[in-house]
Amino acid sequence: MSRSDHRSRRVGELADRLHPSGLLYSTYEARLLDQLDRSRLPEHVAVLADGNRRWARLNAPGQPLVTGYRAGARKLKHFCAWCDEVGIPIVTLWVLSTDNLQRAETGELSSLLKVIEDLVVALSGNPSWRVQVVGDLNLLPDEMTRVLTDACQRTVEHHTMHINVAIAYGGRHELRDAVRELLAEEAGKGTSLTELSQTLEIDQIAEHLYTRGQPDPDLIIRTSGEQRLSGFLMWQSAHSEFYFCEALWPDFRKVDFLRALRSFSQRERRYGR
Repeated sequence: MSRSDHRSRRVGELADRLHPSGLLYSTYEARLLDQLDRSRLPEHVAVLADGNRRWARLNAPGQPLVTGYRAGARKLKHFCAWCDEVGIPIVTLWVLSTDNLQRAETGELSSLLKVIEDLVVALSGNPSWRVQVVGDLNLLPDEMTRVLTDACQRTVEHHTMHINVAIAYGGRHELRDAVRELLAEEAGKGTSLTELSQTLEIDQIAEHLYTRGQPDPDLIIRTSGEQRLSGFLMWQSAHSEFYFCEALWPDFRKVDFLRALRSFSQRERRYGR
């Protein structure tokens, strides 16, 4: 985006905010923010940012579907800023599933991968955010893996907020990789399969997940009206709270985010009890 285009967009956004409907929206947004019970906010929020393709077909007919991915990436950056604003320390963004990788036949994949690469690089530019890619990077092009790895490495000393970006991620793939890594580790110690089958504990598997060392997500948000997890964080979501929103991801607003937090704060978490 050129400097003049960026300036025009900012002017347009300001005009929208000053419009009577925009002022009402801003007032409602501020009221929701003020009413949040900060002592009951989630520590880890995960989001399935669904609906980018449908958004492109509805809002940019005739344009390539990458238009929707770009709009979705902009909203992901806003989402991270919203989480940072209210003090949520861990965020997980699912941006590319292992199933998405099968779209290579349509010619769509290369554009999507470029949008994701640019997103990770942009997120890594925030001096307060630690960025970590989670997923099977062996499924990605070598050059993209290098760019992602370098971007994440630049953030290792950042501690205000931890952002997991799930790329080439599938819940079954994660469990497969965790078990493979666990078996290889135990074999290196000389543990037999018979012995391992008798001594294996749940925590041992958890220690080999992509998100090892992190608390499980307290709240998982999915947009576009779909009410399923599609394999997202299968292990980690055992006791998560879910919030489903009808909005397509690029249309997901800050008030929608604040409503999700309000809903979470009003729930009684039983953890299976």
